[in-house]
Amino acid sequence: MERRDFLRTALAGSAVGKVSGAGRAIPKRRYRDNVKLSIVGYGGIIVVGMEQAQANRSVASAVERGVNYFDVAPTYWDGEAEIKLGEALKPHRKNVFLACKTTQRDAAGAQKELDRSLGRLQTDHFDLYQFHGISKVAEVDQILGPGGAAETFDKARKAGKVRYIGCSVHSTEAALAMLERFPLDSVLFPVNFVCFQQGNFGPQILAKAKEKGAARLALKGLCHEAWPKGTKASETKYPKCWYKPVDEPELGAKALRFTLSEDITAAITPGYEQIFTMALDIAAGFKPMKKGEREQLLASTAGLTPIFKA
Repeated sequence: MERRDFLRTALAGSAVGKVSGAGRAIPKRRYRDNVKLSIVGYGGIIVVGMEQAQANRSVASAVERGVNYFDVAPTYWDGEAEIKLGEALKPHRKNVFLACKTTQRDAAGAQKELDRSLGRLQTDHFDLYQFHGISKVAEVDQILGPGGAAETFDKARKAGKVRYIGCSVHSTEAALAMLERFPLDSVLFPVNFVCFQQGNFGPQILAKAKEKGAARLALKGLCHEAWPKGTKASETKYPKCWYKPVDEPELGAKALRFTLSEDITAAITPGYEQIFTMALDIAAGFKPMKKGEREQLLASTAGLTPIFKA
Protein backbone atom coordinates (compact mmCIF):
# COMPACT_ATOMS: atom_id res chain seq x y z
CA MET A 1 0.00 0.00 0.00
CA GLU A 2 1.31 3.46 -0.87
CA ARG A 3 2.18 5.66 2.12
CA ARG A 4 -0.43 8.29 1.28
CA ASP A 5 -3.16 5.69 0.79
CA PHE A 6 -2.14 4.08 4.06
CA LEU A 7 -2.57 7.40 5.85
CA ARG A 8 -6.02 7.88 4.34
CA THR A 9 -7.05 4.39 5.46
CA ALA A 10 -5.77 5.09 8.95
CA LEU A 11 -7.62 8.41 9.04
CA ALA A 12 -10.87 6.69 8.14
CA GLY A 13 -10.37 3.91 10.67
CA SER A 14 -9.39 5.95 13.70
CA ALA A 15 -12.83 7.00 14.89
CA VAL A 16 -13.32 7.80 18.56
CA GLY A 17 -16.45 8.22 20.61
CA LYS A 18 -18.29 11.38 21.54
CA VAL A 19 -18.02 13.09 24.91
CA SER A 20 -19.97 15.82 26.66
CA GLY A 21 -19.54 19.22 25.08
CA ALA A 22 -20.03 17.91 21.55
CA GLY A 23 -20.78 20.68 19.08
CA ARG A 24 -20.32 23.55 21.52
CA ALA A 25 -17.91 26.47 21.04
CA ILE A 26 -14.41 26.28 22.44
CA PRO A 27 -13.42 28.60 25.32
CA LYS A 28 -10.47 30.97 24.93
CA ARG A 29 -7.71 32.06 27.28
CA ARG A 30 -5.31 34.97 27.22
CA TYR A 31 -2.01 34.43 25.45
CA ARG A 32 -0.34 37.85 25.60
CA ASP A 33 -1.54 41.45 25.40
CA ASN A 34 -5.16 41.35 24.21
CA VAL A 35 -4.70 38.09 22.27
CA LYS A 36 -6.88 35.16 23.30
CA LEU A 37 -6.49 31.64 21.93
CA SER A 38 -8.87 28.70 21.79
CA ILE A 39 -7.83 26.33 24.58
CA VAL A 40 -7.39 23.58 21.99
CA GLY A 41 -5.31 24.38 18.93
CA TYR A 42 -5.27 22.79 15.49
CA GLY A 43 -2.04 20.93 14.75
CA GLY A 44 -1.04 21.08 11.09
CA ILE A 45 -0.22 17.36 11.00
CA ILE A 46 -3.98 16.76 10.90
CA VAL A 47 -4.12 17.70 7.20
CA VAL A 48 -1.29 15.33 6.23
CA GLY A 49 -2.71 12.52 4.11
CA MET A 50 -5.90 14.45 3.30
CA GLU A 51 -6.99 15.64 -0.11
CA GLN A 52 -7.06 19.44 -0.22
CA ALA A 53 -10.86 19.59 -0.24
CA GLN A 54 -10.99 17.49 2.92
CA ALA A 55 -8.34 19.70 4.54
CA ASN A 56 -10.40 22.76 3.65
CA ARG A 57 -13.48 21.28 5.29
CA SER A 58 -11.52 20.22 8.37
CA VAL A 59 -10.11 23.70 8.92
CA ALA A 60 -13.45 25.41 8.23
CA SER A 61 -15.18 23.12 10.72
CA ALA A 62 -12.58 23.92 13.37
CA VAL A 63 -12.95 27.65 12.83
CA GLU A 64 -16.72 27.29 13.06
CA ARG A 65 -16.28 25.64 16.48
CA GLY A 66 -14.27 28.65 17.65
CA VAL A 67 -10.72 27.38 17.08
CA ASN A 68 -8.42 30.29 16.27
CA TYR A 69 -5.00 28.80 17.11
CA PHE A 70 -3.22 26.90 14.33
CA ASP A 71 0.27 25.42 14.62
CA VAL A 72 2.49 23.96 11.89
CA ALA A 73 6.11 23.38 10.91
CA PRO A 74 8.04 22.72 7.68
CA THR A 75 9.26 19.38 9.03
CA TYR A 76 5.71 18.00 9.11
CA TRP A 77 5.87 15.62 6.17
CA ASP A 78 8.35 17.68 4.18
CA GLY A 79 6.10 20.71 3.80
CA GLU A 80 2.83 18.89 3.08
CA ALA A 81 1.23 20.24 6.25
CA GLU A 82 2.27 23.83 5.48
CA ILE A 83 1.09 23.71 1.88
CA LYS A 84 -2.31 22.18 2.63
CA LEU A 85 -2.92 24.25 5.74
CA GLY A 86 -1.96 27.44 3.90
CA GLU A 87 -4.56 26.79 1.22
CA ALA A 88 -7.22 25.78 3.76
CA LEU A 89 -6.62 28.89 5.88
CA LYS A 90 -6.93 31.39 3.01
CA PRO A 91 -10.56 32.34 3.80
CA HIS A 92 -9.85 32.53 7.55
CA ARG A 93 -6.32 33.91 7.86
CA LYS A 94 -7.21 37.35 9.22
CA ASN A 95 -9.24 35.79 12.04
CA VAL A 96 -6.76 33.19 13.28
CA PHE A 97 -3.49 33.03 15.20
CA LEU A 98 -0.94 31.18 13.06
CA ALA A 99 2.18 29.69 14.63
CA CYS A 100 5.08 28.21 12.70
CA LYS A 101 8.57 26.93 13.57
CA THR A 102 12.08 26.29 12.31
CA THR A 103 14.67 23.69 13.27
CA GLN A 104 17.41 25.82 11.72
CA ARG A 105 19.81 27.12 14.36
CA ASP A 106 21.79 29.59 12.22
CA ALA A 107 20.57 32.96 10.92
CA ALA A 108 20.89 32.14 7.22
CA GLY A 109 19.12 28.80 7.51
CA ALA A 110 16.35 30.27 9.62
CA GLN A 111 15.83 33.10 7.13
CA LYS A 112 15.55 30.68 4.22
CA GLU A 113 13.08 28.50 6.09
CA LEU A 114 11.03 31.48 7.32
CA ASP A 115 10.66 32.83 3.77
CA ARG A 116 9.67 29.41 2.42
CA SER A 117 7.14 28.85 5.20
CA LEU A 118 5.53 32.25 4.62
CA GLY A 119 5.16 31.35 0.95
CA ARG A 120 3.75 27.89 1.58
CA LEU A 121 1.27 29.24 4.10
CA GLN A 122 0.27 32.11 1.80
CA THR A 123 0.70 34.76 4.47
CA ASP A 124 2.83 37.86 5.00
CA HIS A 125 3.48 37.20 8.69
CA PHE A 126 3.32 34.66 11.49
CA ASP A 127 1.61 35.54 14.73
CA LEU A 128 4.12 33.28 16.49
CA TYR A 129 7.44 31.98 15.17
CA GLN A 130 9.30 29.39 17.21
CA PHE A 131 12.69 27.76 17.55
CA HIS A 132 11.55 24.18 17.03
CA GLY A 133 12.34 21.11 19.11
CA ILE A 134 15.26 22.36 21.19
CA SER A 135 16.80 19.38 22.98
CA LYS A 136 20.32 20.44 24.00
CA VAL A 137 21.90 23.47 25.64
CA ALA A 138 24.40 23.45 22.77
CA GLU A 139 21.49 24.34 20.45
CA VAL A 140 20.59 27.25 22.71
CA ASP A 141 24.21 28.43 22.50
CA GLN A 142 24.09 28.29 18.70
CA ILE A 143 20.70 30.00 18.42
CA LEU A 144 21.76 32.89 20.66
CA GLY A 145 25.38 33.13 19.52
CA PRO A 146 26.85 35.22 16.67
CA GLY A 147 25.16 34.32 13.40
CA GLY A 148 22.50 32.36 15.26
CA ALA A 149 18.82 32.00 14.40
CA ALA A 150 17.82 34.58 17.02
CA GLU A 151 19.25 37.26 14.73
CA THR A 152 16.78 36.29 12.01
CA PHE A 153 13.89 36.19 14.47
CA ASP A 154 14.69 39.67 15.78
CA LYS A 155 15.01 41.05 12.26
CA ALA A 156 11.75 39.41 11.20
CA ARG A 157 9.88 40.90 14.14
CA LYS A 158 11.17 44.38 13.34
CA ALA A 159 10.06 43.89 9.73
CA GLY A 160 6.54 42.83 10.76
CA LYS A 161 6.94 39.24 9.53
CA VAL A 162 6.76 37.85 13.06
CA ARG A 163 4.66 39.20 15.93
CA TYR A 164 5.69 36.94 18.82
CA ILE A 165 8.75 34.74 19.37
CA GLY A 166 8.70 31.40 21.12
CA CYS A 167 10.23 27.96 21.19
CA SER A 168 9.21 24.33 21.46
CA VAL A 169 11.36 22.19 23.71
CA HIS A 170 12.10 18.51 24.20
CA SER A 171 14.35 18.69 27.26
CA THR A 172 14.09 20.35 30.64
CA GLU A 173 17.68 21.55 30.62
CA ALA A 174 17.40 23.22 27.23
CA ALA A 175 14.03 24.76 28.10
CA LEU A 176 15.32 26.33 31.30
CA ALA A 177 18.41 27.66 29.50
CA MET A 178 16.34 29.21 26.73
CA LEU A 179 13.90 30.81 29.15
CA GLU A 180 16.73 32.20 31.24
CA ARG A 181 18.72 33.64 28.36
CA PHE A 182 16.12 34.91 25.84
CA PRO A 183 12.94 36.98 26.36
CA LEU A 184 10.51 34.44 24.94
CA ASP A 185 6.86 35.38 24.50
CA SER A 186 5.88 31.73 24.96
CA VAL A 187 7.17 28.20 25.31
CA LEU A 188 5.54 25.11 23.78
CA PHE A 189 6.25 21.90 25.71
CA PRO A 190 4.71 18.59 26.78
CA VAL A 191 2.17 18.95 29.58
CA ASN A 192 1.15 15.35 30.01
CA PHE A 193 -0.01 13.31 32.99
CA VAL A 194 2.35 10.38 32.33
CA CYS A 195 5.37 12.63 31.74
CA PHE A 196 4.61 14.63 34.89
CA GLN A 197 4.34 11.55 37.11
CA GLN A 198 6.69 9.01 35.56
CA GLY A 199 9.22 11.32 33.93
CA ASN A 200 9.16 14.36 36.22
CA PHE A 201 8.97 16.33 32.98
CA GLY A 202 7.01 19.56 32.73
CA PRO A 203 6.61 21.14 36.17
CA GLN A 204 10.04 22.81 36.09
CA ILE A 205 9.40 24.35 32.65
CA LEU A 206 5.98 25.53 33.73
CA ALA A 207 7.40 27.23 36.82
CA LYS A 208 10.30 28.88 34.99
CA ALA A 209 8.04 30.16 32.20
CA LYS A 210 5.68 31.72 34.74
CA GLU A 211 8.64 33.29 36.53
CA LYS A 212 9.86 34.82 33.26
CA GLY A 213 6.41 35.95 32.12
CA ALA A 214 6.33 33.62 29.11
CA ALA A 215 2.98 32.19 28.06
CA ARG A 216 2.67 28.41 28.29
CA LEU A 217 1.45 26.32 25.35
CA ALA A 218 1.03 22.57 25.73
CA LEU A 219 1.96 19.57 23.63
CA LYS A 220 1.18 15.88 24.10
CA GLY A 221 -1.79 16.29 26.42
CA LEU A 222 -3.38 13.30 24.69
CA CYS A 223 -0.26 11.15 24.61
CA HIS A 224 -0.50 7.90 26.58
CA GLU A 225 2.98 6.39 26.46
CA ALA A 226 5.79 5.35 24.15
CA TRP A 227 5.08 2.61 21.64
CA PRO A 228 6.45 -0.76 22.82
CA LYS A 229 10.12 -1.25 21.96
CA GLY A 230 10.54 -2.35 18.36
CA THR A 231 7.15 -1.00 17.26
CA LYS A 232 7.14 1.13 14.11
CA ALA A 233 4.55 3.89 14.08
CA SER A 234 3.95 3.20 10.37
CA GLU A 235 2.68 -0.27 11.31
CA THR A 236 0.20 0.96 13.92
CA LYS A 237 -3.28 2.42 13.75
CA TYR A 238 -1.68 5.87 14.06
CA PRO A 239 1.22 6.10 11.58
CA LYS A 240 1.55 9.86 12.09
CA CYS A 241 2.21 9.47 15.84
CA TRP A 242 5.61 8.40 17.17
CA TYR A 243 3.86 7.65 20.48
CA LYS A 244 0.63 5.94 21.51
CA PRO A 245 -2.14 8.57 21.61
CA VAL A 246 -5.14 8.58 23.91
CA ASP A 247 -8.17 7.93 21.71
CA GLU A 248 -10.64 6.58 24.26
CA PRO A 249 -13.11 9.27 25.41
CA GLU A 250 -13.11 8.54 29.15
CA LEU A 251 -9.32 8.53 29.53
CA GLY A 252 -9.08 11.31 26.94
CA ALA A 253 -11.30 13.53 29.07
CA LYS A 254 -9.12 12.92 32.13
CA ALA A 255 -5.86 13.41 30.23
CA LEU A 256 -6.89 16.64 28.54
CA ARG A 257 -8.52 18.01 31.69
CA PHE A 258 -5.23 17.39 33.49
CA THR A 259 -3.38 19.43 30.86
CA LEU A 260 -5.93 22.23 30.71
CA SER A 261 -6.05 22.43 34.52
CA GLU A 262 -2.39 23.48 34.55
CA ASP A 263 -1.61 27.19 34.12
CA ILE A 264 -1.44 27.14 30.33
CA THR A 265 -3.14 29.00 27.50
CA ALA A 266 -3.85 26.21 25.03
CA ALA A 267 -3.02 22.63 24.02
CA ILE A 268 -2.19 21.09 20.64
CA THR A 269 -3.55 17.57 20.06
CA PRO A 270 -2.20 14.58 18.08
CA GLY A 271 -2.45 14.83 14.30
CA TYR A 272 -5.71 13.00 13.74
CA GLU A 273 -8.99 14.74 13.05
CA GLN A 274 -11.00 12.26 15.11
CA ILE A 275 -8.82 12.79 18.19
CA PHE A 276 -8.87 16.54 17.59
CA THR A 277 -12.68 16.51 17.44
CA MET A 278 -12.80 14.50 20.67
CA ALA A 279 -10.52 17.08 22.25
CA LEU A 280 -12.79 19.91 21.13
CA ASP A 281 -15.78 18.23 22.73
CA ILE A 282 -13.84 17.75 25.97
CA ALA A 283 -12.64 21.36 25.92
CA ALA A 284 -16.12 22.72 25.23
CA GLY A 285 -17.35 21.19 28.47
CA PHE A 286 -14.10 21.70 30.39
CA LYS A 287 -14.15 21.72 34.18
CA PRO A 288 -10.91 22.04 36.17
CA MET A 289 -9.66 18.76 37.60
CA LYS A 290 -10.15 18.37 41.33
CA LYS A 291 -7.26 17.35 43.57
CA GLY A 292 -8.60 13.86 44.17
CA GLU A 293 -9.18 13.26 40.47
CA ARG A 294 -5.67 14.46 39.68
CA GLU A 295 -4.10 12.19 42.28
CA GLN A 296 -6.07 9.21 41.00
CA LEU A 297 -5.06 9.87 37.39
CA LEU A 298 -1.39 10.24 38.29
CA ALA A 299 -1.50 7.03 40.33
CA SER A 300 -2.89 5.19 37.30
CA THR A 301 0.34 5.83 35.36
CA ALA A 302 2.31 3.22 37.33
CA GLY A 303 4.19 1.03 34.86
CA LEU A 304 3.72 3.37 31.88
CA THR A 305 6.71 4.62 29.89
CA PRO A 306 6.75 8.42 29.47
CA ILE A 307 7.90 9.83 26.14
CA PHE A 308 9.90 12.54 27.94
CA LYS A 309 11.91 12.48 31.15
CA ALA A 310 13.57 15.34 33.02
